[in-house]
Amino acid sequence: MPKTRSVVACAVFALAALVTGAQSPTRIPLPDNSAFPISQGVWVGNTLYLSGMLDPDFKKVPAKDTKAQTVGAIQVIQKALAAQKLTLGDVVMMHVYLAADPATGKMDFAGFMGGYTQFFGTKDQPNKPARSAMQVAALAAPGALVEIEVIAVKP
Repeated sequence: MPKTRSVVACAVFALAALVTGAQSPTRIPLPDNSAFPISQGVWVGNTLYLSGMLDPDFKKVPAKDTKAQTVGAIQVIQKALAAQKLTLGDVVMMHVYLAADPATGKMDFAGFMGGYTQFFGTKDQPNKPARSAMQVAALAAPGALVEIEVIAVKP
């Protein structure tokens, strides 16, 4: 009996490989030709994985709040998606990293939602991705409060 299960398991995995096909990733370089060792995104088949995006103006004084940084980060994501002929409506998964507001020591989830709901679940863009949001001790960019990464699927 164990031999039969092994044969069946091998057949299932082989069939899955044929159906999905071996797909080589296509890497999208950072737009500024940076030597920083990450890709802006990676295509695997019809799925695009975008690296974490920040509001490019997060360092402005006075410091921008969580809502403003969320709007800025999503606008950067929109541009990155548009360059790949996708829209926010194609986003199927979102991971949100929120640093604590220095004034309160807590993430500003309400501020995040205030920015997020301007782009998702609206009349013009009703699609809502699956999403997780979490507070992190800090983001790699000092002063940044919001970093968002997304996965989008080409229709």
